[in-house]
Order: sequence, then C-alpha cells, then structure tokens
Amino acid sequence: MYETASILFSSVMDPAKVLLAVLIAGAVLLWTRWVRTGRMLIAFATLAFAGIAMMPLGAWLIAPLEDRFPSPEPLPERVHGIVVLGGATSITTSASRKQPALNANAERLTTFAALARRYPDARLIYTGGFRARSKPSITEASVATALLADLGIEEERLTVDDSARNTIDNAQAAWSLAGPSANEVWLLVTSARHMPRAVGAFRGAGWQGIIPYPVDYLTAGNTKAELGFNLRTGLNRLRAAQHEWIGLIVYRVMGASTAIFPQP
Repeated sequence: MYETASILFSSVMDPAKVLLAVLIAGAVLLWTRWVRTGRMLIAFATLAFAGIAMMPLGAWLIAPLEDRFPSPEPLPERVHGIVVLGGATSITTSASRKQPALNANAERLTTFAALARRYPDARLIYTGGFRARSKPSITEASVATALLADLGIEEERLTVDDSARNTIDNAQAAWSLAGPSANEVWLLVTSARHMPRAVGAFRGAGWQGIIPYPVDYLTAGNTKAELGFNLRTGLNRLRAAQHEWIGLIVYRVMGASTAIFPQP
C-alpha cells in the first residue's frame, strides 16, 4: 500500500511536472478572458524554474539528510555483517542488454564489495526485490548478485532477499535473515540522503546497534560552491529531497520508524 501511494504521489507531485502543468495552464489561459491570470501563472512557473536552476534549493534540503549520519571513522576492527539496500541497478536495461547495469546509486554496490573484501569473515546481506516488467525473472537482486560476482564477491557469502519493495521491507527482511545478537557489529550501506529513513526503519524493525555507512552523496557539503545554472540537477535534487522528507514523515506516522528524523 505504501509503495503504491508513494509512486502515485511522487509522480503527481514531481516538481518538474507541477511547474510544467502551471506553465501550460497559463499558456491556455492566454486564449481566454483570464489573460492576466495566465500571465501570472507563466511568470510564476518561469521564475520557479529559474530559481531551481540557479539556487541550490535541492542541495539545501538534501544536505541535512546527508550530514545526519557521517561515515564511521575509524572503521571497526571487526564486523560481523554488512547489509546493503537495493536501488543501485537498472533492471530494465540489465534485462534488455543482458548484462548488469547500474544507476546513480551505484556506490551502494561498489562500496559494499569493498567492505566485503575488507572484512572477509563478515556475513553479507543484500535486500531488494524489484523486477523487470518485460522479464520478471530478472530482479535487482539477481543483477546485483551477478555484478558482485564480477567484483570478486563469491555468491556463497551472500544472503539475498528478493522480495523487499521498500525500505520497511528491507529492514524487516534483513533483521529476519541476520538474526543479530546484541553484541554483534553490523554495517548498513545505502545512499546518504536515504540513510535517516533507513536507520529509522531498521531501528523500528529491531536493529539497535547497526552502524550507518552512507554513500552516493549528492552534495559537496558546501552549498555556496554549488551556485550556477543547471535546471536538470536542481530538479533532480529537489525531487530526491521531497521523496526523503515526505518518506520520513510517513514512516513515523505509520509507526515503522522510531523518529521523524532519527539521531545518530
């Protein structure tokens, strides 16, 4: 239910789509008796697009998410297990091209592989269950497993959950597969902007001592340095920030997270 509602909301309330709809509505009104209203809508949409392109609005919203859980320094001497969340593969492209294809979240898997080599005795858990519509037998888990094998991670080391469709499912599946004891040290790998929501869901599922290992940063930590004119980047960051902040609120309301904005 949450997954469907999230997809519908994200699609309808996508900043680019909303502003484009306002722009089109304004253009249509120019041919009616509400010309002044049409001009106001066009001016609003144009200024909004310009502001998103020139100002780091998305970065300002993403930075608190990415800075919430810093990378662990130093790393623990011993790690009992590592969990990585899905979302780093392009399953449609992988299915059509017959080879693993990654998306903008690729560092989830590359970092996971690096940590697996650093801790050769650690248990490894991958959780993610999206499937290619054109070929349901191709899942993000199968694509990730193939890629990790290419990166030198033996399939025998990997415990895979291919049913999770959202972060709540990820947390519950990982908890069930790991069955960690209170004194075990586990690392959680996911995108930095996603980490607060992931930590909230994992704590809600029973994990208390899991150590966040954020990757895939979208901001450099200095928004002043990101001033410029890039509409595509601005919209993508704004879309990502909207998704995470709304997700944090929804997870808390659902009782799936321990806090709206989990603390380290």
